[in-house]
Parts: sequence; C-alpha cells; structure tokens
Amino acid sequence: MKTYLRILSYAKPYGKFVPVYIVYAFLSIVFGLLNFTLLKPLFDVIFEQVDPQVLEVYQQKPDFSFSVEYFSHLFNHYFLEVASEYGKLGTLFYVCGIIVISVFLSNLFTYLSGVVLAKVRALVIKRMRMDIFNQVSKLHIGYFSNERKGDLMSKMTNDVQEVENSIVQSLRVVFKEPATIILYFAVLFFMSAKLTFFTILIIPITGAIIGGITRRLKKKAVESQQSLGRIVNILDESLGGMRVIKAFNGEFFMKKKFDEETDYYSGVNVNMARKNELASPISQFLGVTVVAGILVYGGSLVLSGESQLGASDFITYIIIFTQVLNPAKEISRAVSSIQRGIASADRIFEVVDTNPQINSPEKPVKLSKFEKEIEFKNVSFAYEDTLVLKNIQFTLERGKTIALVGPSGGGKSTLADLVPRFYDPAGGEILLDGNNLKDFSLVDLRSLMGIVTQESILFNDSVFNNIAFGVENATEEQVIEAAKIANAHQFISQMENGYQTSIGERGSKLSGGQRQRISIARAVLKNPPILILDEATSALDSESELLVQEALTKLMANRTTLVIAHRLSTIQHADEILVIEKGEIVQRGTHTELMQKTGLYQKLSSIQSV
Repeated sequence: MKTYLRILSYAKPYGKFVPVYIVYAFLSIVFGLLNFTLLKPLFDVIFEQVDPQVLEVYQQKPDFSFSVEYFSHLFNHYFLEVASEYGKLGTLFYVCGIIVISVFLSNLFTYLSGVVLAKVRALVIKRMRMDIFNQVSKLHIGYFSNERKGDLMSKMTNDVQEVENSIVQSLRVVFKEPATIILYFAVLFFMSAKLTFFTILIIPITGAIIGGITRRLKKKAVESQQSLGRIVNILDESLGGMRVIKAFNGEFFMKKKFDEETDYYSGVNVNMARKNELASPISQFLGVTVVAGILVYGGSLVLSGESQLGASDFITYIIIFTQVLNPAKEISRAVSSIQRGIASADRIFEVVDTNPQINSPEKPVKLSKFEKEIEFKNVSFAYEDTLVLKNIQFTLERGKTIALVGPSGGGKSTLADLVPRFYDPAGGEILLDGNNLKDFSLVDLRSLMGIVTQESILFNDSVFNNIAFGVENATEEQVIEAAKIANAHQFISQMENGYQTSIGERGSKLSGGQRQRISIARAVLKNPPILILDEATSALDSESELLVQEALTKLMANRTTLVIAHRLSTIQHADEILVIEKGEIVQRGTHTELMQKTGLYQKLSSIQSV
C-alpha cells in the first residue's frame, strides 16, 4: 500500500484535473444507471402493469426539489401524458428515445473522463521517468560499475511501462468502479432492501478468493522484471560486442545464454498468467452464482407475493445487478495487475532512493576561475576493500603540465578521476586554490575542466552537436574554429552534410582518429583552464596519433594539464612526470632527470624504444 500511495503522489501537481474527472465520471455513472432504471416503465407498458392508483399520483406535476423522488415523479408525470395521448406505441418510442439519449450522454462523459485520465496518466509517467533519469544522472561513476547497465535500462523503460499499464491505468478503477457499485447498490436497496442484503452476504467470499490469488502474484512479478533486466543486459552486451563475438565464434555461447534467460522469463510469465487469468473467471463464476441465487430467492418471493417487487421491478432489479458484476470484475482484474505494477515500482524506487555519494555542499564556495594550483595532500583511495592509491602528494601549478606514467592498473586513471570529483578520496584531501574540492559545487568545479579520454565518448547525433555538447548557444563559427584547432575541419568538410552529418552510434561512422579529434574539438570549444588527458593517443595508428598529438599540443597551450600517458614520447616536455606503481608515486621529475636514474621510468622508456 505504501508503494501504491507513493506512485499516486506523482499525480499531486495535477490535482486540477481531479474535480473535472470526478464530474465526468459521476455523470457517466448516473446516465449509465438511468439506462437501466428506464427499463421498468418500458416493461410496464409492454406487460400492461401500470397500477391505476399510481396514475392519479403522477398526473400532478411535482414541486421542484433536488431529490431522486422529484426526478422520478417528473419522469412518470410526462410518461403518463405521453401514454394517454399517444398510446402504447407512442410511449414505447418515448421511453426508447430517452434511453438512446441517456446512452449517448453516458458514453460521452465516459469518453471525456477517459481523456482527462489519459492526460494525468501521461503527465504522471513523464514525471516518474524524469525523476528516475535525474536521479541516475546524479549518481557517482562507481554506481555504474557495480550495476548492470541493462538492468538500469530495464528499470527506466520496462518497469516504468509496467507501472503505467497497471497502477496508473488503475486510477479509473480506484474511483469510477467503486462509485458505480455504490450508486447501483443504492438503487438496488431502494428497490428491495431485503433482496440486496441477501446479495451482499456472498460478495465478501468473492473478494477473499480473489485476494488470495493476487497475493501470490507480486513475488512472481519481481522475478519477471529482474529477468527482463537481465535480458536487456545480454542484448546490450551482444550488440555492443558483436565484433568480438563473431571473432571468437561466440555466437553459440551468447545464443545459449539468451535462450536460458528467455526460457526462464517465459516460465515465470506463464506462471503469473495462470494466477492472473484465474481471477477473472472465478469472479465471473461467483457473480453468475449470485445472480442464480437471486433468481431463485427473489423469484420465489415475487411468485408467493411476499415481495413488494412486481414482475417488471424484479426483471429490472436483475438487469441492474448484473451490471454490478462488470465493475466488480474490473476491480478484481485491476488488483491482480496492480501487484505487477507494485513489483516494478519497488525496483524503480530502489534507484530513486539511492543516495548519491558525490554531492555539492549546501553552501558552496563561489568558484569562477582557477588562479593558482591543484594540490594533492596525502590522498588515498580504495574500491570497496581494495586500496588503489596510497598517500599521493603533489602540486599541479597553474599553466604547468604533470604527466602520470606507469604500468596498467597502477591507479593513474583513478587519480585523474578524483580531480573532477567522479570519486572522492578515502583519505587526505585535494585542494584547488587552497579550498577542498568538496567545498565547491560540482557544476562550478567541472565547468573549469575539459576531459579527453582514450575512449572517445560521442553521441548518435550530428558532428556540430557533438562538438557543441555542453556549450549553450555555440555558433557555427565557434564550432568550426574549434574543429580547425583540433585538426578535424578538413575531414568534416568532406563529409556528405558537413557539420550536420550524423556520426552514428558512438561515432561508428568515423575512424578512431576522427572520433578523437572531435572529442578534442569539444574540449577546445569549452575552453577550460584545466585539462585532463587520459591516454588520448594510445589507441591510434601512427598517422592519426600525429594529427591528434598536434591537436592536443594546441589544446594544452597555456593551460593547466594532467595527462596520463602510455607512450612516453608524448610527454617528454611535461614540467613534471610522476611514475606510479601499485598506487604509489615511486619516481618523479622531468624526462631528462628520470632518464638519468635507474628505475621504472628508464625501464619503460627502454622497452618502448626497442
């Protein structure tokens, strides 16, 4: 219930729609009910059962009052006038005409209430999707290392869709169906309290049986959505790694893995379907059983003369009661569906309730420019229980370049990730112009930084939008100038649509060197005072490396740069080189100084020169 109410809380901003929906739904119910109450006078005409004593009462037009009796009396008054003037056939046309109008109005207000509810449903789901997307955007980088991307995608798509199809869709059932049952039973009590009490005794039995079925659905619903998340993850890995799968003849392995997961998913859903589909026929069977009981019990009362109901009254009573079964069945079906929606919502709220480990302070220190230095003071970092960095200490002065070199897995990229606060140190502190990085807002801090990594992160969009990413109102001239500095303008100009050419998924239409130069152009356009370059040329061929390195040299001019290098030839002009091994700085100095010392740097240099 708590989860259900939390989902409904997403509808709070759209409360203005509620009164309109209630009015439309209420009128729909009233006119729908009127359709069936008009059957009684129709049967009276057909079976010639109009009581002469009643005629005298209804010949007088009633005084106005807002009550059921007034409208009933008024209808019968005009009904008798038509009957006396036009006879049975005219009365038949009169009643049928009113029924047609009533049916039209009932369906009109049903349509209008449905449109209002559709607006609310769309807005609620949009708000929920934005809520989970905003939350995911706030989470630190480490969260995405621990969570399967496919499962996250499933929560943001399939689980939200399930909530829409079940819980939000059930909003109609929450008001309209119970209101329909209440109004219909009010009329049934008005017609015969004794007979209606008899019917009510059996309804709780139906509810108990349906409730027992729906309670078993939630567990299976959770298993179903978890399995769907794993399916999405397998698809994402397969499509992204198709080159490797084919190269290693891994198609059979991936097919088997996918087949096993889809087989499990199918089994869970068949199990759910058995229980879900059981609710409707059971409720229908019990409903028909109740109707049969009413026919036996009520019919015996009418035939023996013990009931105030006449034949036409009893037939009308049965017809109205059968209409109660439909909303009751809708409620039982909705309750079954809601269990699946709640299971999906619980998975969504797991993400929404995750506390971001990297946050801006409530009262951040104002940061508009970088003036002096970045200082690492005894910085340590650990992934869970594994210590990755140990007592790192150095100072990167404004306008200088520091290079990080060393064996893979030594902690170089982790160290660089601490500067834009993708992670926070487990020990020590990092200062920017004398203030701890944690004292600044994340937006202000990262606005000072440009990052170019080994893997060029590009989007399935135009070249222009990829270069202008994150820069508001960038002009074409600015983008072109940035591309020229990055040695990218020439190949972009030769593309079919120039800067408006779509580069495909992750820039798949471009070569590695072209992708990297667009990434550099993006950093150039941002014009940051601090640069972080993470092995930006290590994955390129010699020709591309030359072009990219030339672009990086232009980019680094007059900027403060922290560069991670695999190829030592690219960082020989760095102001200081830090040699990192197993999370510690084992050597430091300029290229010339380090080459004069026996140690890891000299060893790495000799290996690369072979």
